[in-house]
Amino acid sequence: MKIQVLGTGCPKCKQLAENADAAAKELDVEYELEKVTDINDIMGFGIMMTPAIVIDGEVKGSGKVASVEEIKDWLQ
Repeated sequence: MKIQVLGTGCPKCKQLAENADAAAKELDVEYELEKVTDINDIMGFGIMMTPAIVIDGEVKGSGKVASVEEIKDWLQ
């Protein structure tokens, strides 16, 4: 499973990455966490507000920090 956190490195982006990491570990899923910080790459996903989270190529949320519980729902 590939989890991508899209954002420029702001505190909210870092928190989202931490939440995604925690959710995947709690579910004991095999995953790769990638932080996408290049604005052109972020725009390539059609994202206008960061932070955003993409799981296996599908945008799951943007413009807010998703909770660990929300991310766990998306990972199942």
